[in-house]
Amino acid sequence: MTGRPTEALTPDREGRAPARGDPHVPHAAVEGMLASILADVTHVERVPVRSHFFDELGADSMVMAHFCARVRKSEGLPAVSMKDIYRNPTIRSLATALSAPVPEPPGGSIEAVEPLPPVFPPPVGVPRHLLCGVLQVLAFLGYSYLVALAGVLGYEWVSAGSGAVEVYLRSVLFGLVVFVWLCGFPVLVKWVLIGRWRPSQVRVWSVRYVRFWVVKTLVRSDPLVLFVGSPLYVLYLRALGARIGPGVALFSRIVPVCTDLLTVGAGAVVRKDAYFTCYRAHRGLIQTGPVTLGADSVVGDASVLDVATAVGDRARLGHASSLHSGQTIPAGAHWHGSPAQPAPVDFTMVDPADCGTWRRALHGVLQVLAVLLVYLPLTFGGVGLLLAEAPQLASVLAPGPTALSSWTFYVEALTASVVVFFGAVPLGLLVIAVVPRLLSRTLTAGRVYRLYGFHHGVHRVITLMTNRRFLNRLFGDSSAVVHYLRWCLGYDLSRVEQTGSNFGTEVKQDSPYLSSVGSGTMIADGLSINNAEYSGSSFRVSRVAIGPRNFLGNRIAYPARGRTGDNCLLATKVMVPVDGAIREGVGLLGSPSFEIPRSVLRDSGFDELRSGADLRRLLPAKNRHNAATMAWYLGVRWLYFFLVTLLFAVAAELYDVLGAVVIALANVLVVLLGTLYFVLVERAVTALHPPGPLFCSIYDVRFWRRERYWKVPSDAYLRLYNGTPFKGPLWRLLGARIGRELFDDGCGLSERPMVTIGDHCTLNAGSVVQCHSQEDGAFKSDTTTLGSDCTVGVGALVHYGVTLGDGAALAPDSFVMKGETVPRYAYWGGNPARQIGPDDDGQQRRWE
Repeated sequence: MTGRPTEALTPDREGRAPARGDPHVPHAAVEGMLASILADVTHVERVPVRSHFFDELGADSMVMAHFCARVRKSEGLPAVSMKDIYRNPTIRSLATALSAPVPEPPGGSIEAVEPLPPVFPPPVGVPRHLLCGVLQVLAFLGYSYLVALAGVLGYEWVSAGSGAVEVYLRSVLFGLVVFVWLCGFPVLVKWVLIGRWRPSQVRVWSVRYVRFWVVKTLVRSDPLVLFVGSPLYVLYLRALGARIGPGVALFSRIVPVCTDLLTVGAGAVVRKDAYFTCYRAHRGLIQTGPVTLGADSVVGDASVLDVATAVGDRARLGHASSLHSGQTIPAGAHWHGSPAQPAPVDFTMVDPADCGTWRRALHGVLQVLAVLLVYLPLTFGGVGLLLAEAPQLASVLAPGPTALSSWTFYVEALTASVVVFFGAVPLGLLVIAVVPRLLSRTLTAGRVYRLYGFHHGVHRVITLMTNRRFLNRLFGDSSAVVHYLRWCLGYDLSRVEQTGSNFGTEVKQDSPYLSSVGSGTMIADGLSINNAEYSGSSFRVSRVAIGPRNFLGNRIAYPARGRTGDNCLLATKVMVPVDGAIREGVGLLGSPSFEIPRSVLRDSGFDELRSGADLRRLLPAKNRHNAATMAWYLGVRWLYFFLVTLLFAVAAELYDVLGAVVIALANVLVVLLGTLYFVLVERAVTALHPPGPLFCSIYDVRFWRRERYWKVPSDAYLRLYNGTPFKGPLWRLLGARIGRELFDDGCGLSERPMVTIGDHCTLNAGSVVQCHSQEDGAFKSDTTTLGSDCTVGVGALVHYGVTLGDGAALAPDSFVMKGETVPRYAYWGGNPARQIGPDDDGQQRRWE
């Protein structure tokens, strides 16, 4: 891809801490100013300088976030972050820490300056915005027609076979043709439209951006993406231009896009949920840049590699960590955190095993044969055989001039949808409860196995079958989830203390049979239990034990060697420690993590409702409400399944008249129908009780309604609109207040009506704006506002009650804590986020 080069995307700002204030201000004066501000924030007359913020003054993180914002606005005081607050929880200790001299950086001192407005690219305007959308729609329509035409021609040819053997052979041959075409077409389009990717910048909504979007969409929809973790996936990336050495193992399902900029040395390992896409969006620009992984390097689970980053030979990047643009881990070094820094822990690898080229090649060949000889024939030939042997099903699709006007046509379609949908749920539960459990007996915890053999195949099947999003969402946020996890999946849950919200709707694991959760522990959404550890040639599965009486926040990757025990609070996006003593009776926040109070006075106000007569009265009421929500969930999805069944039955009825066009039209209408349907469902769920600011117990009916809001509507269809001009209007239909020309590459908004986003904002893939938090039995939510021209980095999370000023930017993998105020034009990063400099990257950008 040609374009003007990017001299510097985002310099490493970790060494550029904001100034610590005026050195001429006496220590006592700093104490007095801080105490006065805190007294004003907490609405008290006086704050003793030795009183503990949380234990004695009763403050919480929201209060202290407001305090930090007030300090940053006060002349003569240094900037204060939440990390400073937790490490120095009294006015005296905080003033002492802030008054300490800052070591002078090499090369002399840096003068503190006010952030200046970055240079923004000019608005694209409505015509170019609309043109981009039109071109994207035309590309989608064209590809849909090609797929429909190929499918119809192939089905007719396969169905013309006489007997099961000929139908099977035709299915294999046609499957081979389709498989080669579907796998090769994205590669061909990439080389035709782009050529080789180079470090450059592309204005969003431009014609060049349409080329980028077409290639990104096709590359990520290639069937070979389903082979993540296998040598076939590595071959696919090589065909797209990536420079990948031998013995590489890539387990992240987040597919790199600008593959020519990706270099991976021999024996390197990238673990699941890691971002290394070689591009990012920043202030209305797509910026592409290199990502380099050295030989035998390891990138941990849920990590983010920004553009222009590198991991040296034999280097390690820990889990839940990130490299900001310009950062490089030296050869042999072990780093962790966000942004990453040298780690005092040795991230040991699994012992290598004998896994040579022939073994990898044989594994790839067997995977292709399984697709060609089993899966595709079942898809193409199985439908024809089923209709031939089941006339009652064929009658639904039988052509006839009066079929659409006959009520029996619709009754048969309705009956078929009911039988298939409500039959698949219990059947699926039965299969998931039996098959993976039997397969798990072949794996021994702690034993090292070779990759791409029998045991590795068994492990992949267990992981695939036990992570079913449909069932997790059905049972999550209800009392039924503990029974699903224990009896169906095989979790060890000890003695369950039922709360009705023990687990959220998003929980995943590598092996449920090696996952333990202690009594009294509650877990919010987004937990990933990482039982499996890998080298480039081997793997092992280990037991992961989460202690009793814990609370785990959102989006936590819990490693096999996690060092937490009894009664811990693991905050949202925390990096769970894997070294040192086992932490007990504390809270952990950040990446790398540090200790915070286990709980605060405000959150303990509802503790009496979690036991005794109150619990016996409120829990059954919550169970009844959750049961009704589960019925809504099933009913909504069955109705959608029926509508889709009816749509394709009508398309089949009209096929003799319109041919492949009607099948292509049905494919397009499925997308439009799903969008309209689930928008209406979400508006219906929130019609009487829209989400709003809230502080209540989990046994409050207002919280139960919020659980229904999270569960019943679907958000899967939103991914189809990532990177298109249609995402902004779609968010508006769902209740969000969105400005002009929003670029959303895959952001999640947990409570749409509580989010306000200004003009020309840029939201990156994997980012989240979450307007709520649950801690033990307390639930809190508030609005979040992003000003105009803001950028939210890849994998960043913005919590509730946050305000981003106009022009503010967040670095990748940042966590902006609740109640924070990010000043205009500031550049924040880290976990928890803090100001790491003005966004002077804007002064160096070029665009077309």
